[in-house]
Amino acid sequence: MKQGIRIWGLILFFLIPAGMQAQTAEELVLKVKEKFDKVNDYEAKGKMKMNVTFIKAPVATVKVYYKKPDKMKIHNESGISLVPKGSINISIANIIANAAECDIIDAGKEEKTQLRVIKLLPRNEAADIVLSTLYIDEQQLLIKKTKTTTKENGTYELEMTYGKYAEYGLADKVVFSFNTKDYKLPKGVTFDYDDGTKKGDPKDKLKNKKGRVEISYSSYSINKGVADIVFQ
Repeated sequence: MKQGIRIWGLILFFLIPAGMQAQTAEELVLKVKEKFDKVNDYEAKGKMKMNVTFIKAPVATVKVYYKKPDKMKIHNESGISLVPKGSINISIANIIANAAECDIIDAGKEEKTQLRVIKLLPRNEAADIVLSTLYIDEQQLLIKKTKTTTKENGTYELEMTYGKYAEYGLADKVVFSFNTKDYKLPKGVTFDYDDGTKKGDPKDKLKNKKGRVEISYSSYSINKGVADIVFQ
């Protein structure tokens, strides 16, 4: 009888702490933030591909600059930025940096991927971001995708693939998706459209379409210093 009690005691000893160690949403966000906090700045090199049904744009070589807490810039070698205006700071680093100013809601796990789903609701009613949803790999402490809804610039989605820079929370590939209905072509720029026409008013082509910007990074230079003038 005593032996049976001891066995059940050992089982409970291992089971109860395991349950108690389940991370709260706040704890998980904090751990992810701690990984990002290792990065004060970076300069990254990569290739950017624009994928929008009405634009035939070539793959471009880009440099991406970041400086804590929320400065970011994409420099395209062609001198033309195809990333929607107002979305440049919708980055993981920016979202996670502002987590302390948000109500953090645990939304469970995504059934297909088992990623932890956490929603961030800014307390500041004047903030442009209305809601950010994070999909987090709890074991690796990596954000695999985000969905951010803003007041002025629609909804954006990010999907990340990680590799050798995962310890810093930096992705090897980022896919940025957006709704094209509010997308504006850079002034004076003309593209060839998929229907073979040129110029024209693209407004009708933009309705209910999805745009994608894919950046595949070849290298990062981390914490080497980035001058403020880069972001001007």
